[in-house]
This record gives sequence, C-alpha cells and structure tokens, in this order.
Amino acid sequence: MTGGDNRSVQARARARLQALSRAYGHLDGLELLRVMIEDEFPGRIALVSSFGAEAAVLLDLVAQVDPATPVVFLDTGKLFPETLAYRRRLTAHLGLTNLHTIQPDVQELAGRDQDGSLWRRNPNSCCYLRKVLPLERALAGFEAWISGRKRFHGANRSGIETIEAVDGRIKVDPLAQWSREDVEMAFVTRNLPRHPLVDEGYLSIGCQPCTTRIGSEADLRAGRWEGSEKTECGIHKTGWSEA
Repeated sequence: MTGGDNRSVQARARARLQALSRAYGHLDGLELLRVMIEDEFPGRIALVSSFGAEAAVLLDLVAQVDPATPVVFLDTGKLFPETLAYRRRLTAHLGLTNLHTIQPDVQELAGRDQDGSLWRRNPNSCCYLRKVLPLERALAGFEAWISGRKRFHGANRSGIETIEAVDGRIKVDPLAQWSREDVEMAFVTRNLPRHPLVDEGYLSIGCQPCTTRIGSEADLRAGRWEGSEKTECGIHKTGWSEA
C-alpha cells in the first residue's frame, strides 16, 4: 500500500469513527456488540481474544449476539498449557463456532528466533514476531475488531474509548468502562468457567516466560514483563514496531 493509499484508508476510518461515535458512543457491553456485529459490520468484524483471566466475559457477550462471530486466538508457541486447555473448554462451553487459531510464520521464527529465546534477549522483537505480525495477517479482510481492554487496567489503557479508529480499522472496546467488580459479577451471574491459573495468582495471563504470579490486590497487569518498563505486547499500539 502506498503512502497516499494508507492516508486515504486512515481518513475513511476516522470519518467512520465519528459517525459511529455519534450513533453509539453512549453504548457499551452487549448493546454495543449487538449493533456492531449485526448492523454495522456483519461478517466483517472479529473478536481478538487471549483466552486469559478475564476473556470469558467478552467471549460470552459475543456468543450471546452470534456464536459464529470470528474469534482470533494468537497461539504464540509460548503459551501456558492451561491456556490452550481453557480455550478448548471455553469454546465448547459458549458454543463458539468460528475460532481462528493463528500462529507465527515458521520461516520467520527459523530466521529470527531459532532457539526460542528471543523473549529473553529482546521481548519487543519477540512480541512483534509472535503476536503483532500474525495479527496483522489475521485481520486482513476485516473492517473492525473487538478487544477486551478496560480502563481499570491502568497505564495507557486508562483513557481508552469504547470505539476507536486504529491503523485504518474500527476497534471496539465494549468493556472499556467496566470495573473490576463488573467483570467479577459477570463471571458469577453467567456461571462462566475461570482460567485455571487465576486461583494460582496469575491475574493477567500471557506467554509463559513473561508472566508471573502477583497478589490479588496488585495492579492486574503487574505480572506481565515483571522488572521491565514494558506494559503491552504491541497489538494495542498504533504504529507500534519492534524497535
């Protein structure tokens, strides 16, 4: 895509965002998902899910609207076995029928992370190789995607909106305004299965080498990339690169 084409795509996305925000900026949760999946982007929107500690709440809401909504799952090759097992259990429990499991490119891994230890030497490059690039490929053809980010996660998530324009696509964060208590209530009222590692003190669950246990009262994302200034894998940063 040329620079001019890219600017045109960005401009169209910003214009679409303005219209969507005017029409639906007051909605969140199930109501927002229903209009986005059924009315605005039928067949052209996907949910990106880590099947992590809080993922069941958003997956359940999407399943209530349409269990055939595409769900993109990034299998980085570094996930906890418990996450892979939870993905199978939760997919069956919710009746999801359109799961896309996306993996890093084998040739790219062979050329840049042959021994599998890139996460230790350069975590940004590892995330770029195993998450950012695969997601870019997975979202090709979709006009919008759904994320489970929430403001109470803090850091650069504290000011997110329910509808955004990112890299030429509409991005929907239907739980942006939900509190930690709202999420917990959804688990209870909907009788949702929990990720097995939550009871072991893992409150934000990503790749195994870069995730640690934390106390129940800690910042939920404190266990990710512990000891570094890194707070995001990169899939939620506009124009993010491995540099």
